[in-house]
This record gives sequence, C-alpha cells and structure tokens, in this order.
Amino acid sequence: MDPTAEPSVVPASAVVPAGARAADLTPAEIDDLASAGKYAEISKPNLSPILGRYYERNWSHGEGHILYDSAGTGFLDFACGIATTSLGHHHPAVTAAIKDQADKLLHICNALGYLEPVGRLAAMLADACPAPLDTVFFGNSGAEAVEAALKLARRVTGRPGIIAFRGAFHGRTFGAASVTSSSINYRLGYEPLLPSVYLTPFPNVYRYFGGDEEAATAGAMGALQTLLGHEIPASSVAAIIIEPIQGEGGFNPAPAAFMRELRSLCDQHGILLICDEIQSGIARTGHMWAFEYAGIVPDVVCVAKALANGMPIGAIVTRRELQERWGVGAHGTTFGGNPVSCAAGVAVMRTIAEQGLVANAAARGDELQAGLRELMAQDDRIGNVRGSGLMVGVELVKDRATRDPDTDTSEALIQACAGQGLLVLNCGTHHNVIRFLPPIDVTTEEIARGVAMFGTALRSIPRAG
Repeated sequence: MDPTAEPSVVPASAVVPAGARAADLTPAEIDDLASAGKYAEISKPNLSPILGRYYERNWSHGEGHILYDSAGTGFLDFACGIATTSLGHHHPAVTAAIKDQADKLLHICNALGYLEPVGRLAAMLADACPAPLDTVFFGNSGAEAVEAALKLARRVTGRPGIIAFRGAFHGRTFGAASVTSSSINYRLGYEPLLPSVYLTPFPNVYRYFGGDEEAATAGAMGALQTLLGHEIPASSVAAIIIEPIQGEGGFNPAPAAFMRELRSLCDQHGILLICDEIQSGIARTGHMWAFEYAGIVPDVVCVAKALANGMPIGAIVTRRELQERWGVGAHGTTFGGNPVSCAAGVAVMRTIAEQGLVANAAARGDELQAGLRELMAQDDRIGNVRGSGLMVGVELVKDRATRDPDTDTSEALIQACAGQGLLVLNCGTHHNVIRFLPPIDVTTEEIARGVAMFGTALRSIPRAG
C-alpha cells in the first residue's frame, strides 16, 4: 500500500451512519486477540484510518537489528522506523538510560526550570555541530523543529518570505506542509497554507539533469535567481530551507557546489539558511550532518528522528545570537525536551562517539552502494543508485534511457523484500525509489545479507510487458 496515495473524499455519513459507532470490542475480546497476536483486529475499530501503512503486519518486538512480528518471524530492519531507530531495537545503553530516567522523573515542563539530561544533551548537540552553532531549542518532532525554524526566521529577520525546494518533505503541520511538495496528498484540501512561501526547483541530478552535477547546480541556481528577480526580492526573504539530501522526495543529494552557492547567496542578502537534517542527520550519511560534505555551515539545523532512537524529540540548533534576538517567550513547548527522551538522546550521542559510528556508517555505506551497483549491472530496472553513507536510494525505471519511473515494481518490491525477511521502504515523488536506511552500527555481514535478499526479491518480480 502506498502511504501517500491520494484519498477518495467520502463524506463521513456515507461510511458510518450518524450516531453510530465502530464495532466495540470487550476487554475480554481484546485480551483474546492480543494473545493471538492479532493487533490489527484490536486496532482497526477505533484507530483512525487516515494513517497510510507500508505493511499490514502485526509487530511484536525488536532485538538488535531484527524486528519480529507477532508470529515470531524476524526481519532484518533496514527501515529503522524511517531513519529513527538508528542503533536498532532494545539497545542496551539507550534502554538503560530510559529506565533510569523514568525511575527518577517522567516529566516537568522545561519552563519550570532546569533538568540535567536536557542540559547535557543540548551541550552534546552543540559540541557535535560546527561553530558558531551552539544553542539548542527542544521540541517533540521533526515537524515541530521545522515550525520553530520558520518562526525564528520570520521574527528575527522581520521578513515574510520563505523559499523551499520542490520535492521536499519537511512535515505535516501547517507551516511544515507549506514548504513540503514531495506529494500532492500532503497539501490537498488544506489551502490556504502559510502565505509568502515560494517553491523553486531542486537540483535533482539524476532525473532532470542527466547525471550532470554542474548542469544541475547552474539550472537550479538560475531558477532561484529568476524567482528573486520576478516574484519576491531577496530583501523580503527570511529564510531558505533545504534538505541537503532530499528524503521523502527520493533520496536526492544536492551537489556540493550548489550548497556552497546557496550559502553564498544567503550571506549576500542576509537570508537565513535552514538545513533540514531530520532524516539525514545524526551520523546517517557517514558525516554527523549531511551538510558537512559541502563544507558549509547553515544558520539553523533541524534535528529529530534518530536523536533519541525512537523516543519523541526534535530540536533546532543555531548560533546563540539568533535565539537571543528571537526573544524570551517568543516560542515554547509543554513536552519538548522531555527528560526521558533527552536521557535516551544522551545515550545515543555517547554511543556514536564511543563506537565510531560516523566512520562505520561511511564504510558500511560504501559496501551497500557497491553491492547495489552490482545488482544494477545485472538488472536494467535499476536506473540509479545514489546517496551517502547509510542513506541510499535505488531508483527503479521502466527504461534507463527515458528514466520513466517504475512505480509498480517499487510497490511490489518492498512487499517481496519483506517476504525474504528484509524491511525497506519506498519514497520519491513517483514512489519509485527504494530507500535503504540500515542501523548506523550495521555490520558488513548484515549489509551483504540485506543486498542478497534485495536481489532475490527483485528477481522474483516479473518484468512489465
């Protein structure tokens, strides 16, 4: 099932008669279903149907890099909850930190004062960022981090304009959805969205520029200059937000030269550069931050997902002067910077440093791309293998010459991979890119096993026509 597929708009009255309720289950019936591992049957009567799901499976527990369903079948997890459980499941250091903090204090709002794990994680995040990024605001999710970044940009600069890139995904809340365009379904029916948001082409090297990074950089910068010359002057732009590697949009890396030119343009016009590192950050790409490959430093970094290995958290990191100008009380949160989530984050950051996981992600990523390129040489339905570190996309096409997206094979392939015992997801504006997001402490043997299962699954799918 495509979790982003456009829905049919059906009046509620056509589904459930007025005053009626979905079928109720008694506590005893729920107990029986739970004992049988039938979690879907427990969930469907009362959980909202709005959430798209990649799999109709009942998940029970995880151990290391294996996720188990309720029947006890294990799956090599190369999805990681969409780049979230980057240290795998039931990680001993993370689990111990969560239990220890839960025994002390589950929650107070940070507005009441200070908490040790919150301050410690802020210090570790600041230390992991290049100067002058040194000040952290915590929220609960990636979307909240993006919302905070947009609010900060407008208030600090006094300007209304926000520029984002086509094919980007930044979240589902109103501000985040306003700068998102990886799927029309994320925007359908929600207009009017945030005003003064302008979309410009992303330098998609493979799909639109034939693999030519120089042409992609020139083309995308030319379009951005046209936007500034004809639709909104640079003096009215508060911020430009970009994923250094587009995630939901297809695992498309922006050329390093483009990122450097973008940084220069922002400096020239006093525009804040926001890097959305929600999926690509925290060692995922073989760098702590994906923007490092370009040798630039953004003004704002958005962080979430892998920071607490599955506990809800989000953050922005900036230089201190920006948040001082933002002003006390200009933004806030009840749950952001939850002490249990922050304790998990501290354990994640320590583990990355102590085990050299940035380097591991880079080395294992090279092995992953090499294995996938061997498959590409054998099967022309793979049009492109790209990415950085352990953020790797495999684009499926009907024809390599035309690059016509092969959505059907992609949809079938993620199910076939699960049948082999491998969990991967798809993405891209045409849903034709398989995304590999192994744990950042993955081993060489696990990479080889995952590539072999992927190859077997691909060969099992008949060619169209």
